Amino acid sequence: MPREKLTNIKIPSLDDDIFVSDEKKAIDTAEKIIQVPLDKIDDFKNHPFHVREDAEMLDLIDSVARIGVLSPAIIRPKSDGRYEMVAGHRRKFACLKNKKNMIPCQIRDLNDDEATIIMVDTNLRQRQNILPSEKAFAYRMLMDAMKRQGQRTDLTFGPVGQKLNSLQKISSDVGESAKQIQRYIRLTYLNEDLLDYVDQNRIALRPAVEISYLTQEEQSILLLYMERNDCTPSHDQAIRMRKLHDTDQLNELSIKNIMDEEKPNQVEKFKISKKRIERFFSPKTSAKEIENEIEKALEFYQRHKNRIKNRDAR
Repeated sequence: MPREKLTNIKIPSLDDDIFVSDEKKAIDTAEKIIQVPLDKIDDFKNHPFHVREDAEMLDLIDSVARIGVLSPAIIRPKSDGRYEMVAGHRRKFACLKNKKNMIPCQIRDLNDDEATIIMVDTNLRQRQNILPSEKAFAYRMLMDAMKRQGQRTDLTFGPVGQKLNSLQKISSDVGESAKQIQRYIRLTYLNEDLLDYVDQNRIALRPAVEISYLTQEEQSILLLYMERNDCTPSHDQAIRMRKLHDTDQLNELSIKNIMDEEKPNQVEKFKISKKRIERFFSPKTSAKEIENEIEKALEFYQRHKNRIKNRDAR
């Protein structure tokens, strides 16, 4: 080979890949943890989990104040140069409460479905107190994401040995029965006020599921009756309302007839016509507020009677 052609041969530098150790390559390709300004991170779109300043959160705020954020948040880049929080909403809140400007993060390039699956999974695993409404929308978002990823999402069980469908997969991951997950997902069809009743433990899960099959108009009629009479339907009453709905026979009168029935072990209630007292209250006053005001008025009246009695006895 002619000597001048040897000068055209490129000799690799020390920076070339063939001289880089496997360990260094692993470090370079690993997800790096960086500090990201809090004001550049937006909340996850339609995030189903609330950030509440409860005892659990107060502990986290105190921990961040003392030792900082130990587990980095997971964020993904947005097209406008900002970031979207995938996992770490509570840590972000704790940082803000401690007047911190930055939070340690892992930046991942995730599509919508990948981000949804990680968001739901981390919240279900890490949170101690989860409301029924939070589980409801989280499970529904997870099912939808898995469906779009091409996994089976039929809600029936196949023969033994068949590939797990999405519902069974979620059940296995979160340790909750498939039927229970289905019940939670049904809660997403309740109107917001009725869902609040479930979160407040004023309506149990199973009657709430039956009510979720009613139309929004039927749910509103039921809610109005509940508010006026300070009551909630039993499971049996909810089942019967759903059956009437299925046969197009559910209306305001049938809802009233079912709800007026005395439940087993129900404490006897004293009833007074609303027309007799409505002039003392605004039209939007709830039954519970009316009851409280009447109780206060009776207590005041009783004290007044006692004062007169004591005065006359002197």
